[in-house]
Amino acid sequence: MKKQALCVVAGCLLASLGIFSSSSTAATPPLPKGVTQDMVTKGGTIYKGQTCVACHGATGAGTPLGPDLTDDKWIWSDGGYPGIVKTIKEGVPKPKQFPSPMPPMGGAQLTADQVSALAAYVWSLSHH
Repeated sequence: MKKQALCVVAGCLLASLGIFSSSSTAATPPLPKGVTQDMVTKGGTIYKGQTCVACHGATGAGTPLGPDLTDDKWIWSDGGYPGIVKTIKEGVPKPKQFPSPMPPMGGAQLTADQVSALAAYVWSLSHH
């Protein structure tokens, strides 16, 4: 019993210091420089309200028309935030593995702030 009590106390101490959380064992990576949680949230709204879901699916897990955005395999960049911004802006005129191209900005009229937010959301899909 004493050993169990000690473990509970130690766990509480570590949790209070932010070193251990009993509700989650995996830490979420920090957002890229210049990206905020508000951008990720706004980007999710843009993603779901634009043509993104038609090719990448409602959850970003991909379809026969577009790649999975939730894994760590990236076709057109290293999966970093700047690379995702670039891919969204420029599109993918000649896909390597999918049947149809992605037009610049997915064929939508997006502002620079919307592109940044959308890229933040897409980045978050594979960095959770």
